[in-house]
Amino acid sequence: MLACFAEEHSMKPCSRGADGHRIILLMLFLLFIPLFFIPTSTACSNANCQLLDSCSTASDCGSGLYCGNCPALGKTQPFCTRGQATIPSSIVSGLPFNKYTWLMTHNAFSIVDAPLLTGSQRITFYNQEDTVTNQLTNGVRGLMLDMYDFQNDIWLCHSFRGQCYNFTAFEPAISTLKEVEAFLTKNPSEIITIIIEDYVHTPKGLTRVFSDAGLDKYWYPVAKMPKKNQNWPTVNDMVQNNHRLLVFTSDSSKEADEGIAYQWRYMVENEPGDPGVVPGSCPNRKESKPLNSRSSSLFLMNYFPTIPVENEACKEHSSPLAYMVETCYKSAGNVIPNFIAVNFYMRSDGGGVFDAVDRMNGQSLCGCSTVTSCQAGAPFGSCKTITASNTTPANPDTSGSFSGSVQLTGAASTVHIPSIFILCLFHFLITFSAAISVEI
Repeated sequence: MLACFAEEHSMKPCSRGADGHRIILLMLFLLFIPLFFIPTSTACSNANCQLLDSCSTASDCGSGLYCGNCPALGKTQPFCTRGQATIPSSIVSGLPFNKYTWLMTHNAFSIVDAPLLTGSQRITFYNQEDTVTNQLTNGVRGLMLDMYDFQNDIWLCHSFRGQCYNFTAFEPAISTLKEVEAFLTKNPSEIITIIIEDYVHTPKGLTRVFSDAGLDKYWYPVAKMPKKNQNWPTVNDMVQNNHRLLVFTSDSSKEADEGIAYQWRYMVENEPGDPGVVPGSCPNRKESKPLNSRSSSLFLMNYFPTIPVENEACKEHSSPLAYMVETCYKSAGNVIPNFIAVNFYMRSDGGGVFDAVDRMNGQSLCGCSTVTSCQAGAPFGSCKTITASNTTPANPDTSGSFSGSVQLTGAASTVHIPSIFILCLFHFLITFSAAISVEI
């Protein structure tokens, strides 16, 4: 820091007289002040900034966008990036559920700065940055939840060896499930999928917690789930029948005991963690049948490293994601994934996972490069022209626009660093003035 440097080296002015010192002081002031008082972005503000425009705060960016950066790709200055998904069924409706691609959050409950409810400091990895409610509002339609027996209840926990501890626990599962219930009640045309990494051994424990959360009224009956690569009902039929919650478990015994679908009986899945992000490779998870087996009508694509790193997520969600989607598509026998599960879904260098999901839906629903080019009722391959990529993403429902409650790495510092440097500059100038007075 300038002031510290001056003090450490006992800076003394050269002997030019009082006027000379004042001129030097004025020159320094004029040199530094513009660096800190000129706004980060002068091109736009007040929600007028579009995709990739420079921004200073979240409120600068338009609907569906927020202000972030991507230091991992050398993009340290904040700019507007996508923060909200396009809901494909709002553009092309009436198709079977398995024809769509939905955004899913890995360990949706493992949220940075989540309250400490056990009295212990949490020691575990984090995978997301905003609440489950905000995730759903921003277009996430799939949640991965790890459930454990803990404190005579069922908790969401990011742990190991099937045991939840005070330092790996997040919150009782019912709290998150009530968020899901509130969202489904408020949004009667939306469908949510929950995939449970299941360590619950309490008899009927899962059934009870879902019922207590009020979700049983939305439950898709396992008996009606299609087998052997058959199509699912249309999204319209699922909404009409109020079968708007799909729940899958990793415990095969729960299907017979509690009526909860065993995950790998209904979907194929690639390897999670580091094996799932190796360029050019998309192996199936060991519990899953081969991706190209055509044995199931749902395909879950995992795309997240074993150890989540917030600062790297924006890089992971750039071109490597697009290449991996293509790799998994080919590994599955030219089948587009129905779910793409990621960490830190908000982070990108522009369009991120939102653009990837739009492209997948565009190809599968209408044969277009993006779902926003689809035209309801038009022949397959009939695509409308869309505006350039520097515009706000199209979405009929803008109520889920990112609120700005999550500041990404660099965004907050970009806003606050100038004031810190101004204080330091003032400290330096005061110190330098004092030195001049003493010398004079």
